[in-house]
Amino acid sequence: MFRIFIILAGLAQLGIAATSLAIPRLLGWPEQLQRVEKLTRRIFWTYGGYILGAHIWFSAVSIGWAGELLNGTPLAALVTGLIATWWGVRVVGQFTWYDRAVSETRTLFRVAEVLYVTAFVFVTAVFGAATLHNVTAAVR
Repeated sequence: MFRIFIILAGLAQLGIAATSLAIPRLLGWPEQLQRVEKLTRRIFWTYGGYILGAHIWFSAVSIGWAGELLNGTPLAALVTGLIATWWGVRVVGQFTWYDRAVSETRTLFRVAEVLYVTAFVFVTAVFGAATLHNVTAAVR
């Protein structure tokens, strides 16, 4: 059963990655980034690429190697811990760092925020539990 939750979390991460491709256009990033220096703009897009790549990789690992992510080894604990931390930080950021006023401007943004936050919390919980499982098994 736990393996199914890891796969579902992988699908959630894939959904986040796929839908995030629309975010720059929806939030007007290309126009807003014209106001910053060229180097800053390029660094911003590079970081965006790193984040997208990480989301795709986390998804692939979760879907393709769910069993290995639950095998109780120190490496499994480190990988699941990384993914749990990654998404846990995103959950905290959603409620502390981000200006959520944009979600009040359009219904699409309100719906998207609910779906994204639900996915962030689900993935964090699944990988947090997987990390606890792996750490417990590794220290036995």
